[in-house]
Amino acid sequence: MSIWIAFLLTLCAGLATGIGSAIAFFANHTNKKFLSFALGVSAGVMIYVSFVEILHGAQIGLDELLGPRTGKAVCALAFFGGMLLSAVIDKLVPSYENPHEMKSLESMNREGKNRSKLMRTGVLTALVVGIHNFPEGIATFMASMDSPEIGIAIAVAIAIHNIPEGIAVSVPVYFATQSRKKAFWYSFLSGLAEPVGALAGYLILMPFMSPLMLNCIFAVVAGIMVFISLDELLPAAEEYGEHHISIYGLLFGMAIMAISLILLA
Repeated sequence: MSIWIAFLLTLCAGLATGIGSAIAFFANHTNKKFLSFALGVSAGVMIYVSFVEILHGAQIGLDELLGPRTGKAVCALAFFGGMLLSAVIDKLVPSYENPHEMKSLESMNREGKNRSKLMRTGVLTALVVGIHNFPEGIATFMASMDSPEIGIAIAVAIAIHNIPEGIAVSVPVYFATQSRKKAFWYSFLSGLAEPVGALAGYLILMPFMSPLMLNCIFAVVAGIMVFISLDELLPAAEEYGEHHISIYGLLFGMAIMAISLILLA
């Protein structure tokens, strides 16, 4: 049963790109303060749960399996390996098509004259969002398998960060084709990479799963989520709004996660 819950959470997180698409169609301007705060909350949730729950749990498990020194070394390698994986994916993506190079609705409106260029941008952005969402899907799925409660928190955080990605995909496609249906489906399909990542993680990793591999994967997951928060969410939050709004969101997200973990204990 926990497998289906993990898949469902991952699916919901991925399809939040569709929410971003809907916002793009019904909003005439970007609510920068709200988006800045929401992205800060997402980063706070992911950073806190990564360090306090996921990485800490992986560290304890690896210490028991390998001994304190070797366990800490393997945990650190896996953690930074997750960060390196995310960094390599980002490095391979051209900055303009990268959905994490945030653009406002207004700026994309101004770019609406060159339809062929916009369509190319929309299609490439959809592809890139899919590439980014693949390891995020693995991270959400594996965390949910360990603890559905933690999985819910991570899925919500990932969903929040997928909303501006949905905007980044759907707006160029809409202005290129004048079709809201096409724009929505491009955005919607890009989010499916998240459950595809979960499925790949299940089919490839689960047959070889052992306590050692499981704890290493959790350390990798923590690294992926911390990198996403520091490299994508916080810079985007600051770009959309004032510095303090994004930091208040960060602290609020951490507080929500801390309270949740206390109630779940």
